[in-house]
Amino acid sequence: MFIQTESTPNPATLKFLPGQAVLESGTADYPSPDTAGSSPLARRIFAVEGVTGVFFGNDFVTVTKAENVAWEHIKPAILGAVMEHFQSGEPVMDGEGQEVGHADHDGPDGEIVVQIKELLDTRVRPAVAQDGGDITFQGFERGVVYLHMQGACAGCPSSTLTLKMGIENLLRHYIPEVTEVRPVV
Repeated sequence: MFIQTESTPNPATLKFLPGQAVLESGTADYPSPDTAGSSPLARRIFAVEGVTGVFFGNDFVTVTKAENVAWEHIKPAILGAVMEHFQSGEPVMDGEGQEVGHADHDGPDGEIVVQIKELLDTRVRPAVAQDGGDITFQGFERGVVYLHMQGACAGCPSSTLTLKMGIENLLRHYIPEVTEVRPVV
């Protein structure tokens, strides 16, 4: 098994590509070791000292490290954990997958929200998945779109620029009712 790695715009996050499916659909975010209970793979990766976050996409695993840890010190152990897991035959996640997606939205802005989600799914999410992350819709209120950033996008130094200059401009261009985009933690 050969696992490729790619850097992401977030220097604290690296993308690992095992060359096979990680999740059949959706994404799974484990922002801390105590959230990894449902995933044997996430638990193995968190066992590497210095790992602070794990995120799964369709064909990748994104790992975030502590600021005081160097990639050259923990990358081999992470590669070993990922390889060991896939060779073990264990599932990536116990039971049903954790489908992470857009929040439901009830209210008078239903048609606008459908347009927002459509643009996010077709234009934004594929691009941020290339960088090892995901962005999901959390709400729309008085012209403001609230988005949740995960994986490499969470805590990325360029995430504010991505939100404001990229996503906000895109949504405002296609949907005049959108006035601003804000992150939700």
